[in-house]
Amino acid sequence: MNEDYLWDKSGEPDPEIQQLEEILGTLRYQPKPFEAPRDVPIPRRRSYFPLLAIAATLLVALLAGGIWLRVRTGHEPQPQYVQVPAPPVEEKPILQQPEKTPATPKQSLAVNRVPRKRSSAPVLSRREREEALAAKQQLMLALRVASEKLNLVHKRTQSTSPSNQIKNQHRIG
Repeated sequence: MNEDYLWDKSGEPDPEIQQLEEILGTLRYQPKPFEAPRDVPIPRRRSYFPLLAIAATLLVALLAGGIWLRVRTGHEPQPQYVQVPAPPVEEKPILQQPEKTPATPKQSLAVNRVPRKRSSAPVLSRREREEALAAKQQLMLALRVASEKLNLVHKRTQSTSPSNQIKNQHRIG
């Protein structure tokens, strides 16, 4: 038996191998053109539901954050201006040599009506700070969930599935 015949059909064939080839010849690969089954529906429209769900999630998260910020900034206490009468001034006898005396207080205190610039860090009570941190954590969680959903939809729409990869491979050799 010549082993070259098994690999490239060169050399002298073995009669048993020839007989086996004739028997199995009916099972040999026969190329046929691809015919799609007629009963399988072909999807024509793309589903935009995942994208709409992600957009709605982001919109709800942004609205909740905006409403929370509006509620938090809308209840700031307004400063109360109160006029306090000045304490009575005692009269001292006039001395012949002028001494340095403190300025006499006026009857009413001046009130600054010009609004102050807000400092970069407002002073919040402990309860308000805890509420703010809890709301921030909820907002961050909602944004993370929305981001993960966007990434998942992006991966599913941009990458090809393994079944498509097999169909798209060309026969080599």
